[in-house]
Amino acid sequence: MNILLSVLLVVALAPPAASQAPRQTPSEVARALQSRYQNIRDFTADFAHAYEGGVLRKQVTERGTVLIRKPGRMRWTYTSPERKEFVSDGRKLYSYIPQDRQVIVSAVPPENEASTPALFLSGKGDIVRDFAASFADVPEARPGTYALKLVPSQRQQDYDWLIVVVDRSSLQLRMLVTVDQQGGRSTFTFTNLKENVGLGDAPFTFKIPRGVDVITDRTER
Repeated sequence: MNILLSVLLVVALAPPAASQAPRQTPSEVARALQSRYQNIRDFTADFAHAYEGGVLRKQVTERGTVLIRKPGRMRWTYTSPERKEFVSDGRKLYSYIPQDRQVIVSAVPPENEASTPALFLSGKGDIVRDFAASFADVPEARPGTYALKLVPSQRQQDYDWLIVVVDRSSLQLRMLVTVDQQGGRSTFTFTNLKENVGLGDAPFTFKIPRGVDVITDRTER
């Protein structure tokens, strides 16, 4: 669960009108991202998730789809190489790995807390208020993008910092990079991203399968 929830963040931004100044400061880009982010109600995308490092020094690449609807609703479905699901209905977060035959249930933090990048992406948090921004170098990012490093103003359990890679002209999300406290690096690359598609409640309703163990996180009340 930590691999998924330590990895995701923050901004599915729709294109702004016209062009931007060629040399913006990190704080200007952060304000522009937050402004666009506020206008996004929901989005869908395909993703590739590469994880390397950490305590076990492992390297893993996974793929799947994501659905997000603000506030607080999300569904990450990993389809290869192993099926996994992470679903939030706005109140509870469900982590399900069929192979383990268990579901972990935890509470979604209050509106003013975004303890994971995934929850920030689903509408809990503010780029300008909650992070210090600077430009970063991401070698695998495509030309014509901004790579914005975001360091949280308050210490987070699941990650030390984030890098959001967005298109310079449209500000649409291209990549998300996070590093956790064990040194593990997660890189999400997003494709086929569609915004404001009118997602309803059904995709964010999780039904606990028969025969699985249900583990309630101690933060759940």
